[in-house]
Formats: sequence, C-alpha cells, structure tokens
Amino acid sequence: MSSELRLPRAELAGQIAQLGGGRVIVAIAGAPGSGKSRLAAELAEALNAQAPGLAAVVPMDGFHLDNATLKDRDLLHVKGAPETFDIEGISSALMALRAGDADVAVPGFDRVADTVVPAAHLVPARAQFLLVEGNYLLLTRAPWRDLFPCFDLTVRLDVPADELRARLEARWRDLGLAPEEIARRVAENDLPNGQITVQENRGADFVIRD
Repeated sequence: MSSELRLPRAELAGQIAQLGGGRVIVAIAGAPGSGKSRLAAELAEALNAQAPGLAAVVPMDGFHLDNATLKDRDLLHVKGAPETFDIEGISSALMALRAGDADVAVPGFDRVADTVVPAAHLVPARAQFLLVEGNYLLLTRAPWRDLFPCFDLTVRLDVPADELRARLEARWRDLGLAPEEIARRVAENDLPNGQITVQENRGADFVIRD
C-alpha cells in the first residue's frame, strides 16, 4: 500500500469534484466500524452543496445474503464476512450504476431488524458522483477483485484497532445486545473481518485517518 496518499478528510470532496466528465464512482472501503457511512454522507453533503443532486451514496450493506440462506450455508455465525454477501448482486448493481442511463434501486440494511430492505435506496441517473461504501470493495481475493475496474477513485479509512473496538462495542450496545454477546461478536466476527481488510486490500488512491 506504499502508493497510497494520505489526505485530510476535509480535502477529499475537493479531490472528487475535480474528476470531470460523466459519471464518477468512488469506492470508500474500510473495516467494520471505521466510519464509511459517515464519510460517504459528509462527502455527499459537501458535493451537493455545490449543486443539489450532484452526489448520491450507495451502501453495500444491503447486499448481505438473507439469514435463511446464510443458515443453509452454515454461515450465519460469520455474517458480515466476505462470503456472506451477494457479490453477483453487487457486480450487477455497479454495472447498472456505471451505465448511468436510468435510476437504479439498490437494497438497504436494517441493522435493528438484522434484515435486508429491498429497493431501499434510489440512485438517480442525474447524480454524477456515486459514493459506494463497503468493507470489501478493495479486496484482492476472488470474486471481489473483479469489482475494482468499476471505480474511478478509491478511498481507504484507516482507524486504530482500539478505536475500532470501542466503536463496535458502542454500536452493539446501542442495539441492546447483552455484554456477553457484544464481546463475542466483536472478538469473533467484527475484528477478524477488519483484519481481512488490512491483510487483503489493494492500495487505495487516498487514505483517510479517522
């Protein structure tokens, strides 16, 4: 990752805005709890301040495989790992978004209900900048690595492990989980998934230290 350029987050929207031409797809990747959704929302707000509707956020959480499928595949206990996502659905959505000739509906994820919400987000065709945020967008393992050509710019969030742990524990507390279950999820699922993004990511264009 030596080619990555560290950038203050306040300057990132300006860097994105310089990418002219047609539709621009920006990948925002990082470990669970690294702040991808927050950064994407901040960037969209900054870009849309220049012109309403200029940018839209596209979350990848909606492409979780449903719990019944995960249970059938004995993957429910590792939900959130790379193999628990609908990678074909992600690829198809990115191809449709790249075309940019029509509005595209993408699913969302209800964390409280722990379920996918179909067509939760409508990405308008008029949006020039699409901020796609997800844990594994820069993963080098197959089939995730096939997504990389879809992106015009890539961003990686870099958050210290102790801070990630604190954020993840707070996330699960806010959802009312018992302390024992919080400890299990963070230690056995969230943090190992975060390590995957450290060990198997390709370099990004920009790194934001959050």
